[in-house]
Amino acid sequence: MNNFAVAGIQMNVSAVDSNVEEMKLKLDITMNLYPWVQMVVFSELCAYGPLTYSAQEFPCDFEVQMQEMAHKYGIWLLPGSIFEKADDKIYNTASVINPQGEVVTRYRKMFPFYPYEEGVTPGLEYCVFDVPDVGRFGVSICYDMWFPETIRTLACMGAEVILHPTLTGTIDRDNELAIARAMATINQCFLFDVNGLDTGGSGRSIICGPDGRVLYQAQNNEEIIPIELDIHRVRRSRELGVLRLGQPLKSFRDHLGDFSIYWRDTEHPYLDSLGPLIKPGRMDRIAELKKIESALHQRHDSGHS
Repeated sequence: MNNFAVAGIQMNVSAVDSNVEEMKLKLDITMNLYPWVQMVVFSELCAYGPLTYSAQEFPCDFEVQMQEMAHKYGIWLLPGSIFEKADDKIYNTASVINPQGEVVTRYRKMFPFYPYEEGVTPGLEYCVFDVPDVGRFGVSICYDMWFPETIRTLACMGAEVILHPTLTGTIDRDNELAIARAMATINQCFLFDVNGLDTGGSGRSIICGPDGRVLYQAQNNEEIIPIELDIHRVRRSRELGVLRLGQPLKSFRDHLGDFSIYWRDTEHPYLDSLGPLIKPGRMDRIAELKKIESALHQRHDSGHS
């Protein structure tokens, strides 16, 4: 079986109240309207919003409730993400639940949105899982997508569909839509990007095919987005090329090791010259920080002379 139906749920998210009951209602509506759907994906931090005070340890009551919903409808479920508390750290973590209501894996966001997503620790492990008789899926969260190595790694691990919950309410959403299309194209995969609304984002969720073309793009209102994916399109693209033209995954494979930027112990003087990762402020303050940094460098250099 190569066809698989995934529904994205783009919904309003409150940063003050729990959104869990509303998520369950949306699931009830989705499965009653579209009983043929086999997987449902919510947006990043959909359950409790974008404030870290809601962080909780896993396993947790939210995850248990989502397990019950997955089992109730016999679907795969990625209920967005929540902030996870573990070992005095906070992670942005998504659970993947199978139709039996079992948690098959969890993914911790690798690239928190620094310098804005303060206090969140990056995850270290990539996440793929197999849907039997369908294909391999990968999980990525929001800002991860801005680093092409993340999606490329999932593709190299065999992921044919990238599930990408996001929370973007900022003016760079147009940039993300372009990145989503590019990531789907160069990695020859489906990319299912689900954004929230209100404090959960500005909507415009997007689903792209392995040729980078848009299968559907939502607007700025609540939507249920059921899409049947033909996984065979990914395999044909990777076998014969994007639109029967370029074969980027094969070409990447054939040049592995040629990218010296990734070699161990490689120096990056230009990147190092960019300065620290800080939240932008007033230009006069930035100029002052640059002067301080320059003075510290001069002092360090004179100490070695």
